[in-house]
Amino acid sequence: MTDSLFSSLPLSGDMLANLDTLGYTAMTPVQAASLPPLLQGRDVIAQASTGSGKTAAFGIGLLHPLNLRYYGCQALVLCPTRELADQVAAEIRRLARGAGNIKVLTLCGGQPIGPQIGSLEHGAQVVVGTPGRILKHLSKGTL
Repeated sequence: MTDSLFSSLPLSGDMLANLDTLGYTAMTPVQAASLPPLLQGRDVIAQASTGSGKTAAFGIGLLHPLNLRYYGCQALVLCPTRELADQVAAEIRRLARGAGNIKVLTLCGGQPIGPQIGSLEHGAQVVVGTPGRILKHLSKGTL
């Protein structure tokens, strides 16, 4: 992709306005390489250094096709640690804030499972969590 501006992508006006408020105008190399195929619904494997914009790339890619009227899980992000899950969920929330009522739920161990079950009952389009807690919710049938 030769044009590295977010405005060159087929993103909603709300997403572009939010990216602008976040100071995201030009894509980083990993974003320029991965976002076009992600927005076409294709799978991407990317490797880049810390701070290169990977989270924003996959976050924009997973937010783009969400059905805002359906509150079931439409995207699942697995992270190896609770700290990373919290960081990823916070960035996805920042990226989603211009789109309306998108619910992002973090499911990690070390927290009581009861409130997580209650949050899942109310619905969430995006779930970010650690493998152990995600597996526990799957085995309980709550996710």
